[in-house]
Amino acid sequence: MAKNKNISYKGPYGYQKLKEREGRACIRFKCALTNTILDVLRQRPGWVEVKEEGDWDFYWCDVRWLQENFDHTYMDDHVRISHFRNHYELTRKNYIVKNLKRFRKQLERDSGKLEATKCDFFPKTFEMPSEYHLFVEEFRKNPGITWIMKPVARSQGRGIFLFRKLKDVIDWRKVRCLHLLTSQPTLKLCWDGVRLDDQKDEIPVENYVAQRYIENPYLIGGRKFDLRVYVLVMSYLPLKAWLYRDGFARFSNTRFTLNTIDDHYVHLTNVAVQKTAPDYDPEKGCKWMIQQFRLYLTAKHGAEAVEGLFAEMDNIFIKTLQSVQKVIISDKHCFELYGYDILIDQDLKPWLLEVNASPSLTASSQEDYELKTHLLEDTLNIVDMEGRLTGKEKRVGGFDLIWNDGPISREDGNLDTPMNGFVANTHLGYNNDRKKQLKRLYKSIQTPQKV
Repeated sequence: MAKNKNISYKGPYGYQKLKEREGRACIRFKCALTNTILDVLRQRPGWVEVKEEGDWDFYWCDVRWLQENFDHTYMDDHVRISHFRNHYELTRKNYIVKNLKRFRKQLERDSGKLEATKCDFFPKTFEMPSEYHLFVEEFRKNPGITWIMKPVARSQGRGIFLFRKLKDVIDWRKVRCLHLLTSQPTLKLCWDGVRLDDQKDEIPVENYVAQRYIENPYLIGGRKFDLRVYVLVMSYLPLKAWLYRDGFARFSNTRFTLNTIDDHYVHLTNVAVQKTAPDYDPEKGCKWMIQQFRLYLTAKHGAEAVEGLFAEMDNIFIKTLQSVQKVIISDKHCFELYGYDILIDQDLKPWLLEVNASPSLTASSQEDYELKTHLLEDTLNIVDMEGRLTGKEKRVGGFDLIWNDGPISREDGNLDTPMNGFVANTHLGYNNDRKKQLKRLYKSIQTPQKV
């Protein structure tokens, strides 16, 4: 951005970022998506969209571009892209299990079993086919319970099914391998993979995870739901993470029952699944804002129980990020907006279902569009290509800084929290007066300068 002679920027952080942008009249951006983020980028003052081969300063890329181009692309210091190089360490269902298990063992060695139990928010999970025999052993210990099978790298509910019989898994596996053999007749079948007749190298089939299904979900109106919560990570070394105040509960379209495990409208809350239901209402969209959800729980269970639930959710955000902190490539050009999917059970215990590297930015209603527009505007405010921030902010719009190489304390004590001792700077589900906050924030950063 061109330097404004009437504005001074406080602190070395803002001054440095301003100096980086001297001589450029605009922020040049590219976007691989055609939904809400493109609307937000096009409407941002001073930002200009570039063509496919043009030079750019900011790229909201997709993960395929990242895989194919990141290691071969030179980037100036000021350039930013929307994913970390190996984001899949957190967002692939098999990798997050591996990293959480390793991190739990580390916590037990370093801090004891009590601290390690803070990682017990993920249902028992096995990678298939590599952990098939371990899964069978666990399955036989608890006959009759429900399991859910998920492909590790797909989204929107595709490829998911529930089962209670080991025979269902064996039949499923045979069908998948036979399909692969039909499409590639030169391959020879084996249980743990597919092997070329004349080579020793295995051609891996699509991996799945078998996960214990939460059979006692918390129900509202007899329907199952999960929560979508947004966390923005600006750096892993050191870890710097922001939590958005808004989010939503996604409801199934059909009342919950365990009598049928084949009905996806009962068991999967993904919008991509629910919107195909015959009686789906696109105006309502099967969603509650998270503020409405928090008020409902508080009225039913009391403020203390709800505070405890949301504190456990905060623990999930931090522990998952810490579990991958040492394996994620923390490039200074990268940031990432994650979508956390969390299920609440009848005991008000939160369970992490998955973390999304590309949470859906397509709106299902006007309210949903406004939420995602504000979310993305505030994400860009924190990425701060314009160089307006000092780097000391604890809140920017709807985002609250929850970790910056250590926990961040809450500045106010007016939200039913103790006045003494440490209180985390998290406000998930509280009032989001983002416009007023942004106005105050930028007024405090910018001061008139005599010319």
